[in-house]
Amino acid sequence: MKIERKWAMPNKRTFTIPPIKKLIEDEIGDIRKALDPFPFEYTEDIIDYLEKKEMSDYGLFDPPYSPRQLKECYNGKGNFDTKATTWSNWKDALSKKIKPNGKIISFGWSSQGMGKKRGFKIERILLVAHGGMHNDTICVVERKVQSILEWS
Repeated sequence: MKIERKWAMPNKRTFTIPPIKKLIEDEIGDIRKALDPFPFEYTEDIIDYLEKKEMSDYGLFDPPYSPRQLKECYNGKGNFDTKATTWSNWKDALSKKIKPNGKIISFGWSSQGMGKKRGFKIERILLVAHGGMHNDTICVVERKVQSILEWS
């Protein structure tokens, strides 16, 4: 596993932060090839969005990082539950849409990513320090090493 640490100014548009933009280019190439259930301007429920999508080789998981951010970003734009199970349900839905040997890059304040239970293995971690009182953005690149046919 490769672990790196870079510094960059924070930006609410995560994918424009230079080291994160480079990570996506290195791991995926064209960002438009990836399933991104959290577009900057939210337009529909994440689960509904993913149900309409075909299987993909790549996914991006960049949800609001906390219940407070979830409310601020999506208030009045869908039926959002701020319980911890919400993030787990989103991860389940996205991981089902990734083909075996495909990749997901997760962004947040922890390195949990998709995890072994969903059939993923961490290949690379990028810590993006933002300085001052800002939390680092933790970027986790994982490969789907196991196809899970049934989810309980």
